[in-house]
Amino acid sequence: MQSPPEKLPVSVLIPAKNEELNLPACLQSVARAAEVFVVDSNSSDRSAEISLEYGARVVQFDFEAEKERYDAAMTAYNEKIAHLQQIGCEIPADIEVPHLRKKKNWSLDTLPFSYKWVLIVDCDERITPDLWSDIEAVLQQPNSEGYYIARRVYFLGRWLRYGGKYPDLNLRLFKHQRGRYEDLGLGYIPNTGDNEVHEHVVLRDEVGNKLSPAVLAHPMDHIDFRNIHQWLDRHNRYSNWEAAFYNKLLNGELNDDIKPSLLIKGPQRTRFLRIVWARLPFKPLLRFILVYILRLGFLDGRAGYIYARLIAQYEYHIGVKLYELRHFSGSINGTIQSPAEKPLVSIRKAANR
Repeated sequence: MQSPPEKLPVSVLIPAKNEELNLPACLQSVARAAEVFVVDSNSSDRSAEISLEYGARVVQFDFEAEKERYDAAMTAYNEKIAHLQQIGCEIPADIEVPHLRKKKNWSLDTLPFSYKWVLIVDCDERITPDLWSDIEAVLQQPNSEGYYIARRVYFLGRWLRYGGKYPDLNLRLFKHQRGRYEDLGLGYIPNTGDNEVHEHVVLRDEVGNKLSPAVLAHPMDHIDFRNIHQWLDRHNRYSNWEAAFYNKLLNGELNDDIKPSLLIKGPQRTRFLRIVWARLPFKPLLRFILVYILRLGFLDGRAGYIYARLIAQYEYHIGVKLYELRHFSGSINGTIQSPAEKPLVSIRKAANR
């Protein structure tokens, strides 16, 4: 009988919440790792039990406690800034601004990793044998502090090879002391979840200089679909984050650790295109044309067409929420006052503009 492959000196980090359907296949795919952490958010299903059955270490993440810590730190920070301004002192350039840590950054800061390399895997992702061979090679002879991994995105049972969904590079393998997810200064956004989804990992050396990752040859599989209801629900949350991001971007308030560049593949090019995209009209229509026609999404058949239509609708949701954010409540999912409820003085001022 052939012996199982040797365990590799890498710690896998899997963020989870109510993922009992995805976890078995995900955990099987990371069996070559010597250490696996599942960071749960008090799931109401069997996520924790399944993780333990597969030999993973389960840690619970309390986002409410993290938000309370962040709120207290921001209150102290604002009071300090107000005091310095009141007494006429210059605000130090190196003053530390509090950060709201979501699940992945909290895990990178907190978990007792046994190995210096960490591999971050979402529950709907699978690490293939070919990718494990790549990982084994770079662990033995690394030429970088971190590595991008491409993703094959599956939707309605089909790999979306076109439409701009491949290679979809993500920095997932890196030395855990070197990498953290960027803090864009968005703070807490209601109904977006407790996990970093759109933020990118930034690598830095001992003195804070940015490092350039390399790219692994083989992709992971991303099963980006459970059912249409779940996909729509998830992207409804994502559109909250996107609207807050674009609002900060348009206001020039974004803390951006990713330098935009059209010439560099990966997050740098994505960030550059976002800056251009934020100022374009007719974005839902443009998104459909971009995904389905210009990026050849029609070659992915019916799945490619449905995906392009849904992504165009997603773009419309972002735009509507951005409009709400900039013209009404000032916060995502806030309560909008009707004109009759607004203070009379505000209406009079508006009439005199």
